[in-house]
Amino acid sequence: MVDIHPQKIMGNWKSGIALDFHTTSSTPIGYNESGHMQFDTVRPEIAELLYQLKYHAKQEAAQGIVAAAANFLQPHKEKIDLIVPVPPSTERAVQPVIILVNKIGAAVNLPVVQCIATTRATTQLKGVTDPVKRKELVDGLYSVDPQYTAGKNVLLFDDLYRSGTTLGAITDVLLKQGRAASVRVLTITKTRSNQ
Repeated sequence: MVDIHPQKIMGNWKSGIALDFHTTSSTPIGYNESGHMQFDTVRPEIAELLYQLKYHAKQEAAQGIVAAAANFLQPHKEKIDLIVPVPPSTERAVQPVIILVNKIGAAVNLPVVQCIATTRATTQLKGVTDPVKRKELVDGLYSVDPQYTAGKNVLLFDDLYRSGTTLGAITDVLLKQGRAASVRVLTITKTRSNQ
């Protein structure tokens, strides 16, 4: 079993957990030939598996993540009616959130509903550190069809918690437009800072 160190994540949701940190350390080691700083990054076990899945399309890495997430969720399953994934913001050959959410849902026998839509092209928030600018970028970005979420206890799922901007915006949509009874959040990892 993959070793995890669950971390609380705070937001406008009822409760939130990241299964572990995204990195343990990241030490600059110099510039590459293109002038970009390179880092020696150490990751917790589950974060390394996520890195392999997300950036190297190694789908076998999903197994350990799914087992750890399902094991964590099992005792809390009665509080959840369905799992809703955050829609991907980047086109990838392998969409880690979708692969993971479907396998986790199957492992804990909970329905997965991809009911969050974007109203316009999404902008990656990764490089945006200003919280006001981040909020502006997600205002009105998401919508949901309440037929899936009205009166339901939703588990909102994403691979990474950075600042909570995206998760907060989707939680608002689920509670207001989607009329969800409650929203809880689960992510695989969280950054050490909330930028």
